[in-house]
Amino acid sequence: MNRIMALIAFAVLAGFVGILVIKVPSPDLIAVALLTLGLAAYDLATSSGRK
Repeated sequence: MNRIMALIAFAVLAGFVGILVIKVPSPDLIAVALLTLGLAAYDLATSSGRK
């Protein structure tokens, strides 16, 4: 259940950042958005694993 909620939260974050990148297509913003999503994906992968 926790992993499903984490995946939903990541999808919402990715959707928000995606809309932001589409509306404001700045190279710096795209780089920061990719870094943010990468760090969130890493955190999701490492913290929601089985114990």
